[in-house]
Amino acid sequence: MKVLLIGEPMGLFMAEEPGPLYKAHRFISSIAGAEYNVAVGLSRLGHTPVYCTRLGEDPIGRQILDGMAENHIDTGLVSRTNEQPTGLMLKGSTQEGDPEIAYYRQGSAASKMAPRDVDRLDLSGIDWLHVTGIFPAVSDSAMSAAVRLLDRVSALGIPVSFDPNLRPQLWPDERTMVSALNRLAGYAQVVLPGIGEGKLLTGHEHERDIAAYYHSGGAPSVIVKLGGDGAYYSANSGDSGYAPGIEVERIVDTVGAGDGFAVGVISALIEGLPLSEAARRGNAIGAIQISHKSDNEGLPTREELKAVLAAGKVCAR
Repeated sequence: MKVLLIGEPMGLFMAEEPGPLYKAHRFISSIAGAEYNVAVGLSRLGHTPVYCTRLGEDPIGRQILDGMAENHIDTGLVSRTNEQPTGLMLKGSTQEGDPEIAYYRQGSAASKMAPRDVDRLDLSGIDWLHVTGIFPAVSDSAMSAAVRLLDRVSALGIPVSFDPNLRPQLWPDERTMVSALNRLAGYAQVVLPGIGEGKLLTGHEHERDIAAYYHSGGAPSVIVKLGGDGAYYSANSGDSGYAPGIEVERIVDTVGAGDGFAVGVISALIEGLPLSEAARRGNAIGAIQISHKSDNEGLPTREELKAVLAAGKVCAR
């Protein structure tokens, strides 16, 4: 199955030693980006991710293209330019929890994408579109490009999943962020908010009410991520319930957990599994993610995923 993703992959420089970023002297180079992580995860499960983005004609852009090739990500919808650079980010090292992050993406090649770029895309053969709230936040033209793509795939009857993936620092203010993300969610067949995101975006405290809010906006399916408690899934057909969390013996890095969750949900749904199993698979891959240091290092193969689902836990390495 071909899954289209639109976003901004970035060069990632991870500090080798713990502590504040401004004191770090040695970094490991890699690739970052929520949509890139999802693409890698889908590829490892045997699906065909198709990445739509714009990269600079620079070493970081070349590194990202090579990374896509190594991970069997279709680059047919990637364009390059020598007018803007590829974005990058710095990531601190932490023994547990959320690491320090610094972005350098303003004016990047991907941030200059516009509706005219989307109009030129060949969408033939695309079976699914996954959108996050990150790419539309990087610039006004990126937001317009995302909306144009959603309009195009909706007209073609292609299902859409949407992960709000809140990045408040990228938006001018909270009101703009809430309005824009809920507008994007209105296109989706599956909405994937975290419980904290859902509270902010809908004004509701309980996962059932958050799901009901997005159902009322037209989403047939909603899965609310509950962290270590698992996930609440709800379909407007009436099917709803809780998928229990997966035990993690040691949490290494929480960045990328939501991307792993999206991989699990999307892969399950395009394989015809019910929403309950999609939530369960999402919990499993999210748990695997937080037991690894890199954003996409731990994304599992089929056999690795099967082993975690069978055990109900992720063992410390």
